[in-house]
Amino acid sequence: MKLRDAPSSCPSLWRSLPCPPAELRLDLVLSSGQTFRWWESSPGAWTGVLGERVWTLRQDRDRLWYTVYGEEEEEEEEDGRPAKAAKLDGAETDQILHDYFQLDVELPALYRTWGAADPLFRKVANDFPGVRVLRQDPVECLLSFICTSNNHISRITAMIERLCSAFGRRLCHLDTRPVHAFPSLSALTGADAEAQLRALGFGYRAKFVSGSARAIAEGLGAEGLHQLRSVPYAEARRVLCTLPGVGTKVISSGVCGVPVLAGHRRSSSALTFARARSWPAAGMGPRGTKARTAMGMGPPRNTPGGKEPSQRVTGGASLPARDTQGCRQLPVPCPLCAGG
Repeated sequence: MKLRDAPSSCPSLWRSLPCPPAELRLDLVLSSGQTFRWWESSPGAWTGVLGERVWTLRQDRDRLWYTVYGEEEEEEEEDGRPAKAAKLDGAETDQILHDYFQLDVELPALYRTWGAADPLFRKVANDFPGVRVLRQDPVECLLSFICTSNNHISRITAMIERLCSAFGRRLCHLDTRPVHAFPSLSALTGADAEAQLRALGFGYRAKFVSGSARAIAEGLGAEGLHQLRSVPYAEARRVLCTLPGVGTKVISSGVCGVPVLAGHRRSSSALTFARARSWPAAGMGPRGTKARTAMGMGPPRNTPGGKEPSQRVTGGASLPARDTQGCRQLPVPCPLCAGG
């Protein structure tokens, strides 16, 4: 199957949503370390897996354009059900993207609120418009972030790619690249799953990935994990922290906690603030050093003159020492400062 990198290629297979850059910047959000399934397939085009489908997205002025690839013919699964996902109409795919990017949240209004409450945010916000929290599948997000322990984005991305290739259902080939769905819980709970993960380079994380998959499958189930979006944040955190390899750092840190509980309406906007503030501070992306300098942090450690950050967080990123007064002025609590 040929990659479609712009609406000019097969216009009938593309759709668009109104979405100005102030509401969403694909280049900032999809490379920020919230998710590890997207890659820049050509300049300005981002291809990845969402909802067991393969998508290519791109922005043009005030429109978010997308195309969804059909699946290749696959053999039936062991239980006799067809492996292919049901075909969706345009309204359904629009809604999937709307939900994934939480486009019902008016980001510029939040930026104004946060800028009024926090001078550091106000100082760097213009360089990082459209940074928002993704509402990801909780199972995929949780298991992915278990892999972030003592790790960095490029290595995590490679690990997740190996995980999907080994355990996930093949969706299609784009040009010569095979693309796989994220593994099901059942695929990760087999007797030899941990050994396979170790062979794939997951190290000590292997037992946590397979152990959490098993605990979810035998306990809450995938649906129960989804339902944690509707309970109080502290309760959701308590339940998640009972899973192997999941601690308070993974749940409530500025890097890992954001996507795991995104979609939780009470915490979503506060966590967006934490994400927008911590991502540029971590020195990621082309303007990371500029942002760190503006926030008084100096260069990241992997640059000349870099120094040890004042606070470490899981996933290879770092946060500056925080003045929590600005967060307390927000209309919703900031879990980084309020402890949930």
